Amino acid sequence: MTTLPRDMTNGPSPDLLNEWDRNHQLHPWAAMDAWQESDYHPIESAEGIYLWDADGKRYIDGPGGMWCVQIGYGRKEMAAAIAEQVMRLPYTSPWTTTTDPSTILAKKIADLAPGDLNNVFFTTGGSTAVDTALRTMHFMNNALGRPDKKIVIAREKGYHGSTYLASTVTGKERDKSRFDVEKRLVRFLPDINPYVRPEGMSVEAWCDAKVADLENMIREVGPEKVGAFIAEPILCSGGVIVPPEGYHRRTLEICRKHDILYISDEVVTAFGRLGHWFASEDVFGITPDIITCAKGLTSGYLPLGACIISDSVMERMTGPDENVLFSNGYTYSAHPVCCVAALKNIEIMEEERILEHTREITPHFQSRLRALEKFPIVGDLRGMGLLGCIEGRPDTPGTSLAAERKLGALLDEACDKRGLLVRPLINMAVFSPPLVITEAQVDEMFDLLEDALEDVTAQMASD
Repeated sequence: MTTLPRDMTNGPSPDLLNEWDRNHQLHPWAAMDAWQESDYHPIESAEGIYLWDADGKRYIDGPGGMWCVQIGYGRKEMAAAIAEQVMRLPYTSPWTTTTDPSTILAKKIADLAPGDLNNVFFTTGGSTAVDTALRTMHFMNNALGRPDKKIVIAREKGYHGSTYLASTVTGKERDKSRFDVEKRLVRFLPDINPYVRPEGMSVEAWCDAKVADLENMIREVGPEKVGAFIAEPILCSGGVIVPPEGYHRRTLEICRKHDILYISDEVVTAFGRLGHWFASEDVFGITPDIITCAKGLTSGYLPLGACIISDSVMERMTGPDENVLFSNGYTYSAHPVCCVAALKNIEIMEEERILEHTREITPHFQSRLRALEKFPIVGDLRGMGLLGCIEGRPDTPGTSLAAERKLGALLDEACDKRGLLVRPLINMAVFSPPLVITEAQVDEMFDLLEDALEDVTAQMASD
């Protein structure tokens, strides 16, 4: 595909668009000391794994949008399915009606999900899916006459969303914020990243210590007060942190022992990112009580999330009081057009065997990632499936946050210059390309990364 710059003769000029963007659009995670001074990258079009900007420059989309564009860009069959549903029925109230797309999708997700997770509540995205999961825990324990069993145990570096409840259980400890959260509701476990374990400690001993952190926290708070443990299978926004082997299974056993709901936040890992529909059971060997998902559910074509609840939880929520409603929902819950997009996304993934492709290409992807260890500014390389993270290591005694941010910014800039987008996270660069990426495109992406790392290594050495 060759994409030329957009013809501006009949529309606003690029400079005017940039001015409007600066003056009128507040972007997510905007730096409030300069929110009207930042220039955001104007993207014009996309196809496959590539994006084109307003000047016609092509980029590999390393982050896959925001961990979500599984089937790649420019799928005409997706556009046709969306357009057809828009003309047939663009919207109907989920309070009083149902639609074929939402009903069929609910059944499909229930079939794909592990164990007895057969009950699907549709939301507007990942944050509202997490909100729904936490409110489900509240509802269940109130129904069971346990109004004090509401504390959520979460983890440092975990990310669960930006709504009030979801941000409350988010553990991005290095993000400076002036937003309120409900601190009475949550307790955080220490970092589980094996990379930060003490020198000389084995990964197995580290796992024992991290499992003990959960047991100790439950003991400290009191099991009668802990309602849920929420955990991403892989802590993605925290830097693609892969917990040590056996961690998830052992933490689930502890939750079962104390009647604590296990919420698996699969907003990133579900729908193929690790080569399976869901990672909880197929990759990590657990069947949680609740799974949250979004992102890859529609491959980012339209916003949709889901909170998948087990039969056993639903049974405990159902009581004799017929006047009690599950009063949780959104105007756009079960939106028929979004549900059609999800159904078409799943259909494409099945017909093109994208899960199988992901599993086949993962060894090469991870091998190219690990080969970057030759660069002295690389401290750690980690990932699983088509998820990867480079954690930079500034060669500075007593490394400061400023030094780490500088390294990350240099790597982001070097990649951008070469036509590769990555997602910078302080001193890290993370990536999760579309699952349709070919082996040749994996090599293209990592060749650009190697070239960028050589450039940054030289810059850091000269400073």
